[in-house]
Amino acid sequence: MPPKNNPLGLNALQLKTLTLAQALARLPEGATPDDQEPGAIRIDRFPHPHGNHFHLGSAVVASKDATGLAIPGVWAALERKGLTRGNGAQWVVIRPAGLSYDTGLAEQILHHSDH
Repeated sequence: MPPKNNPLGLNALQLKTLTLAQALARLPEGATPDDQEPGAIRIDRFPHPHGNHFHLGSAVVASKDATGLAIPGVWAALERKGLTRGNGAQWVVIRPAGLSYDTGLAEQILHHSDH
């Protein structure tokens, strides 16, 4: 469900993709500070699903929630809106505006164990 306050008018697929990119940016493996833009994070490694899910740090994500990671048009839309820049699913830089954008979906698509 999109957040009530979605000032850039991101669609559901863009919101899910940005949520996952934000989570990837918090992982020490594969995410590094960008050398061209202060506060931006470069992601060079993307998860590969096994079965119907994949692991993202301590979270489990359903593959159906991650389809946007492999769609160049989703990344192009996020770039046009100033949230990311890069080469789609090969590498992406999440700009400060993208890191701080409240997608409202983290609790819905990043499933953490209760133990």
